[in-house]
Formats: sequence, structure tokens, C-alpha cells
Amino acid sequence: MVNRRYTLSKEERLSWKRYIDLLFAKGQSFVAFPLRVVYLPVEESVAPVSILVSVPKKKFKRAVKRNLIKRQVREAYRIHKYTLVDPLTIQSKHLLVAFLYLDKETHPFSMIEKAMVKALGILSNKEE
Repeated sequence: MVNRRYTLSKEERLSWKRYIDLLFAKGQSFVAFPLRVVYLPVEESVAPVSILVSVPKKKFKRAVKRNLIKRQVREAYRIHKYTLVDPLTIQSKHLLVAFLYLDKETHPFSMIEKAMVKALGILSNKEE
């Protein structure tokens, strides 16, 4: 078995404005409630999958709640990321992914984790 590090490094976070603009301009999306997933296959990237997490200020005025949701989404991704990263690494493909939170209220981690597992499953099927 390969030694896996369940971390979320800086390289795996999508922060380059040009990539973010490209992702939202040309990317495809689907919904795994309470998450909307926007994704775009790219030729080159630092990591096999680069992610971005967004929670709307319009729905959550308090930064504390927005940060809580972002932490939950990142944690769910970090735990289950290898369901998506492993097939992409084998095929040497790269993917930009944005997770956008849709609901007006917070959910327990178990529900967000379930949505993340569903989203990663859909993404890995689309990229095969």
C-alpha cells in the first residue's frame, strides 16, 4: 500500500486568479446538495487536483459561520481526496475544482461529508 498523507497542502489550494477565472468561465458543474461543484480539466497544474471552497457572505453574514462551513468542507475533502486523486495521478491528468456552499443554514459534518463523497464519486466517474 502506498504511504498516503491526508493533508491539504498549499499546492492543492486554488489561489491563482487566472485559474479561478478560467474555472468559472469554462468549467462544468453539478450539485451534490448542499454543495455545488464546478470543475475543469487542465493541461498543467502543480497538484493533480486544486480546490477552492466558497461560502456566500449574502447567506452567512457572520465570518465565524462561513469559516466553520469552509473548515468542514475542506476537512471532508482532505479525508476522502484519494478517491479522486489516485485515478487522476495514474492518468497524469489535472483538475481544478470549486466547492460552493448552497444552503442557507449550517449542517452537521456527517451531512457535508456524505455530499463530498457523492461529489468526489461523480467527479472521478466523469474523468475516467
